[in-house]
Amino acid sequence: MGVMRLSIIAFALGVLLLQQQAVLPELRTIGLLVAAALLLAAVRRQRPAAPTAVLLAASLLGYAWAAGVATLRLADALPAAIEGRDLHLVGVVSKLPQRLENGTRFDFSVESADAPVPAHVSLTWYRGWRREAGEAAVPVSAPAVHAGERWRLTVRLRRPHGNLNPDGFDFEAWLLEAGIRATGVIRPAPDNQRLDAFVRTPGNLVERLRESVRSRIVAALPEAPYAGVLVALAVGDQQAIGAGQWQLFARTGITHLMSISGLHVTMLAGLAYLLSSWLWRRSPALMLRLPAQKAAVLGGFFAALGYCLLAGFAVPAQRTLYMLAVVAAALLSNRSTSVSRVLALALLLVLLVDPWAVLAPGFWLSFCAVAVLFYAGSGRLGPGHWLGAWARAQWAVTAAMIPALLLLFQQFSLVSPLANAIAIPVVSFVVTPLVLAAAALPHSGFLLQFAHLATSWLMTLMQWLSALPWAVWQQPEPPLWSVLAALLGGVWLLAPRGFPARFLGVAAMLPMLLVAPPRPAPGEARITTLDVGQGLALHVQTAHHDLIFDTGPRYSTEADSGKRIIIPYLRSRGVARLDGLIVSHQDNDHAGGAASLLEALPVGWLASSLPAGHALLAAPVKAVRCQDGQAWRWDGVGFALLHPSADQYQRATQRSNDLSCVLRVDNEHGSLLAAADLEGRAEKALLGRHLRELASDVLIVSHHGSRSASSPAFVAAVGARAAIFSVGYRNRFHHPNAAVLERYRASGAALYRTDRDGAVSLNLGSPAATIVTEREERRRYWHGR
Repeated sequence: MGVMRLSIIAFALGVLLLQQQAVLPELRTIGLLVAAALLLAAVRRQRPAAPTAVLLAASLLGYAWAAGVATLRLADALPAAIEGRDLHLVGVVSKLPQRLENGTRFDFSVESADAPVPAHVSLTWYRGWRREAGEAAVPVSAPAVHAGERWRLTVRLRRPHGNLNPDGFDFEAWLLEAGIRATGVIRPAPDNQRLDAFVRTPGNLVERLRESVRSRIVAALPEAPYAGVLVALAVGDQQAIGAGQWQLFARTGITHLMSISGLHVTMLAGLAYLLSSWLWRRSPALMLRLPAQKAAVLGGFFAALGYCLLAGFAVPAQRTLYMLAVVAAALLSNRSTSVSRVLALALLLVLLVDPWAVLAPGFWLSFCAVAVLFYAGSGRLGPGHWLGAWARAQWAVTAAMIPALLLLFQQFSLVSPLANAIAIPVVSFVVTPLVLAAAALPHSGFLLQFAHLATSWLMTLMQWLSALPWAVWQQPEPPLWSVLAALLGGVWLLAPRGFPARFLGVAAMLPMLLVAPPRPAPGEARITTLDVGQGLALHVQTAHHDLIFDTGPRYSTEADSGKRIIIPYLRSRGVARLDGLIVSHQDNDHAGGAASLLEALPVGWLASSLPAGHALLAAPVKAVRCQDGQAWRWDGVGFALLHPSADQYQRATQRSNDLSCVLRVDNEHGSLLAAADLEGRAEKALLGRHLRELASDVLIVSHHGSRSASSPAFVAAVGARAAIFSVGYRNRFHHPNAAVLERYRASGAALYRTDRDGAVSLNLGSPAATIVTEREERRRYWHGR
């Protein structure tokens, strides 16, 4: 491998290293890094036999480049003092608006404001009824919003913030990469007004075109189940693809085909190349001006560029476009270039444009897949039969992607080779060309009908493959050392024929598949308060048992904390079955994710205070009522339910909060009390029955720190050394209440908040109970302090 390619890899490693930092270097330090890199490059020029110097210089430049771009991006910040205030903005809808269940979300480029705000923000315009903290609910309408429009709006903004859980999605990193430095909602106000129907700029023209194509597809296929797939293939908008369809794509390993992929871009470029060449050769005059091959290269490149712009310029599309640009430049300049050089230059261009691309799974999967195809096809004496070449490519990509898929998603599809063998030609050579032709031609709805018919037939087969009981391999997230060993094993396994003992590559991949995740020792417990926003979800794990206490909120008809947070978290921890599920009461912020959990995992029993006839009680699982006096032991750890008492269920006036199940977990190292949404009257009843049993080292504060809970007597009786508030960032209830916070602070308890600390993990183990927070464990420079 040449020095240039190694230098680009070193540059990428420098970029990656910067993205792992908790704090950005100062500008002076960045300048010193650049100076050191230039000095090392000078040493390389004086001593050509010293490649180490140039590799170190490249890595320093990568680190400095990423740091400099990040410094500029973070400087465009929303001052904390104006979070939650009504602000007046004038700006332009800069991206394709996204339709939500109860409104519209869109990116907004700010042109003027009455306060210092970031240049690019994400706004949501809700319809229906909207209530802010301390205000009555008011009816809200959400007018149609289109890309390129200029609006005057009254908004409330907040700094970038997202839930942060072990091995979970980092929403704040995603916002940073997208250039969104604040999010907010549009307030009902008489001066909300569209000022211009369209602001003519190249970017707005592209976004309006994307919106027009989406509207045409939706209008032509108003009730079609896979219209969202066709929209995604045409303009890269995946919003209309439902959660069930994404699950189908994941189980069959065809997710990469259901959005803009490098394969689609390459296919379109190839078709444009052939068409341009054929047309150019029809004119002798044009042939004399420019050879047909070069004209075809330009035609293919500009077709790929247009498709990438139409598709929103995602990372896979960028990578392919840059690779095509390098090939086109080489052919136009009459130079030859290798595949590895093309891939390396594309990598460099992606990171120069977007240093945060290394944080996206698609970046690694995209570049690794191309690199694997190049590696697996090298070292062969001849091309061989096309069918054999195709089979080798499928085998190589499948085997090589397993480590990355397990590290990123904790699963891979066993039916993926067969599914892709069918889906790739159908999607790339039938569905996508039909969709793009329909987008380009007027009165072409019939083409969309054919594209949808082909997609429907394909999905029927995919559903059959997905239904196979062995379709997917799922396991906990493997340790990094085992992933690295598996990658090396893949390199060995895919070496050209004649390489000695290639089967040893399989042995190197086995630890990744067989290493079990760590669990607490007998007599110990790990209790994680997940960051689910304004709600509560606890995971209690012992040596051989797992319990979920409450399941967080439901966000919409298709999204809840069970699907988004709890199930991915449990999968990463290797939990394939729950021994017990406790739903403390029926409020959405505690029961909203339970249905998804019951559907996704086998559950031993469900304990709750839910009223008779509640939908969750119809699930095929043993259901019992939470009741004071219930107790059990798992692996040397004690569990006890302290509330509600049997007679409280008989009182018709009981509020659901007052019927909250209260759980106490204890062992020889410490104890935890989870009080759910208990309020003053119920706290008083609990004190009357269990005054001495309430004392605990850690308390999950009742009702998220509401002023209606945590009476002085209750706080004193528990006497917790640590109090955990499970609350949403800037929630409309203003939880936790300032007086309640001060009450716990005065008691001497250490205070933890999921909105500030992310998930909070308590280890009840030897030699003493310890608490760690996710924001400290995964601290990155873009995380809010």
